[in-house]
Amino acid sequence: MAWGGGFGGGPPGGFGGPGALQSNAAAGLPFAGVPDELQARVAAILDREPEHPEPEVTFSPSTYDHRPFTLRRFLAPHRWALVGALALVVLETAAVQAGPLLTQKGIDDGIVAGSVEVLAIVAGIYALSVVVSIVAGALRTAWTGRVGEQLLYELRIRVFSHLQRLSLDYFTDEKAGRVMTRMTSDIDALAQLFQDGLVSLAVQGLTMVVVTVILFTIDPSLALVTVLVVVPSMTALTLWFRSASDRGYNRVRDRIAEVLAHLSESLSGIRIIAAFNRRRYDVAVHRSIVGGYRDANVHTSDVNALYGPATDLVGGIGQLVVLAVGGQAVLRGDLTIGQLTAFVLYLTAFFAPIQQLVQLYTVYQSGQAATRKLAELLATAPTVAERPDASALPPIEGRIELRGVTFGYGRGDADAVLRAVDLVVQPGETLALVGPTGSGKSTIAKLVVRLYDADEGAVLVDGHDVRDVTLASLRSQLGVVPQEPFLFVGTVRDNVGFARPDATDDELLAACRAVGLDDLLERLPGGLDGIVHERGASLSSGERQLMALARAFVAQPRVLVLDEATSNLDLRSEAQVERALDALLEGRTALIIAHRLATARRADRIGVVVDGRLVELGSHDELVAAGGRYAAMHDAWMSHLA
Repeated sequence: MAWGGGFGGGPPGGFGGPGALQSNAAAGLPFAGVPDELQARVAAILDREPEHPEPEVTFSPSTYDHRPFTLRRFLAPHRWALVGALALVVLETAAVQAGPLLTQKGIDDGIVAGSVEVLAIVAGIYALSVVVSIVAGALRTAWTGRVGEQLLYELRIRVFSHLQRLSLDYFTDEKAGRVMTRMTSDIDALAQLFQDGLVSLAVQGLTMVVVTVILFTIDPSLALVTVLVVVPSMTALTLWFRSASDRGYNRVRDRIAEVLAHLSESLSGIRIIAAFNRRRYDVAVHRSIVGGYRDANVHTSDVNALYGPATDLVGGIGQLVVLAVGGQAVLRGDLTIGQLTAFVLYLTAFFAPIQQLVQLYTVYQSGQAATRKLAELLATAPTVAERPDASALPPIEGRIELRGVTFGYGRGDADAVLRAVDLVVQPGETLALVGPTGSGKSTIAKLVVRLYDADEGAVLVDGHDVRDVTLASLRSQLGVVPQEPFLFVGTVRDNVGFARPDATDDELLAACRAVGLDDLLERLPGGLDGIVHERGASLSSGERQLMALARAFVAQPRVLVLDEATSNLDLRSEAQVERALDALLEGRTALIIAHRLATARRADRIGVVVDGRLVELGSHDELVAAGGRYAAMHDAWMSHLA
């Protein structure tokens, strides 16, 4: 097969001239490279950076924890670390709560009895308890901090791995901002829960238990009166607060997801927004969305504002009752001054945890809301799943076959994109698919790469059903160049060698040279180490497409799928790519989605797809002679050129 000229022209690519960086700056594009005057400082910073070994990563598309995600199940593997933290909590609480008892001893056995020796001993023990509480608190903070960070590390890896495992349809249906929320604000909410909430909850809960026991030990009747006054009111307030805050924090999680979703979409489309002068409108939309987030937070603040003072009121009433009843007991001689003092101090210590628990409950509710959102994500199963018994696809010759393939993007049989498609592409053959927009051409390519699975029928590569082989062994032998090339933040080396990280510099340079990127490498500071900004913003559309082609070339696939990958090239780049394609496609199978007949006519065979059906199949000359749909498309194209 000869792949000659005939690719239609596109917008000229390239920065042009040695002043490319200055031109980029003038055009508002990111600056590429580090200024010379800062190179020494950058080198000094890098020299101080610690060396980190390469991480050991285990990932399987099919093997993961299918059980529902809950805090209890997530914390279970770290139970002994949590037991250690709890032991420190017990020690810290015991040391802190020894104070009122020591105060009682100091008053009754020291001051009232006039014993300086007892006062000295009590003071010494009090000082020791303070030191123990400080040391235990410091150790507990450091311990729980390490445990919390390890938990967050594992959770972030688990969520990110699951996102990598999910199929393409999930990201098509879900907004990018919502996905970002799962990895940012939701995990941040759990971070606060792990590092502050759970341990503080244990501290305050244990404090309440210890104080309650001590109160009944000092004076059961006075403690019973206190409990009867405080507990019913606090229980009613807490039940109301739990219900109201549950609803409020769920609204907060939903609203922040909407904020991040709109922010992500606006940043991605900032050039279109600016070009069509829609910035004021976009700000107005964002103001409305942020207003919803503000209202949700105001609601939770109102709930907290009611609950906090209400508990203060209950606590004040409790202290009033204690002073009234306890004072009478002291006057009757049933209670000592030291005991009443210790009781009041412990009562204060009893209400302080309640106030802390109010704040902790908001942290807990926020964490619980985040847990539910993460549980929904982790419960989402990939629609294109690798079977547990999938076998590795052996080295292929490149025969592609579609047998009665019917497929729709989840909208039902009436809206199927492909209907009963039968197609065979022989090893080494180049097949171009043409047809109207939305006819299903790109969908066929996605099914071959197994980004989606057919609803009916089967897709086979060398006779192997793609659903029966591992995804890695399938996709490692396929090369894909999409219509809109995506470049990662990094270097030219990172992007061109993305499919083969072990590729040598010579191989990378050869691929770049084959597609005509050598001029760009000469202009970029660092050559292969030249900086590529996010989505290739500092490159022209033609250069981005050439880099995507170079990435496919380095992969050396047996089957190459091009979704109109040459549409953005100028005439000079077209000629370079055509020469490169002659060498690349030699002996390989190629499936080309063509929107222009100039591309399709160079293929061995052409398939015409209309309304999800393959209506014509043959060479360019055969289809023109047949006088069907392709011939009509060809006549229209020729008249347009004339």
